[in-house]
Amino acid sequence: MSDRSGHRWPRDRSLRSGAMATERSGVIAGFRDFIVRGNVVDLAVAVVLGAAFTAIVNAFAIDFVGSLIAAVGGVPDLDGVGPTVNGTRILIGPVLTAAINFLIVAAVVYFLVVVPLNRIKALRDADEPGQPVDAPPVPADVALLTEIRDLLRDGAATDRQAPNV
Repeated sequence: MSDRSGHRWPRDRSLRSGAMATERSGVIAGFRDFIVRGNVVDLAVAVVLGAAFTAIVNAFAIDFVGSLIAAVGGVPDLDGVGPTVNGTRILIGPVLTAAINFLIVAAVVYFLVVVPLNRIKALRDADEPGQPVDAPPVPADVALLTEIRDLLRDGAATDRQAPNV
């Protein structure tokens, strides 16, 4: 039995449906594991909070920083800023506005989120001094050489202590 592409399918439909069901359940299980992973949930929360925070940052950037730039530069709106070349206006104002918004967002996230969380983590780590720092695992060849060295050292120590008869 073959389809239009010439691919030959097994005659027994139960074999086809079983293979497809196994493949589907593997994909679904993989997707479930991906979604349940902590970093995906954290990322989703960050996106939602970022979207909600955008209105605040845009208002701050446009009203406060835009006013400061207008006071210094004399232009209250950066969207129309740009040179004219051969009668064509090249607008760099929107790029400047986006760059300023990015810097404001980055500064707010760094100073109001990253720095406090790093301080909290440092305080938490200082409160738990009994926790050993995880050492990287020792490779098998290094462990074997260490054991041989210790055996040779122990053997040399027993030879020095044994009396010569």
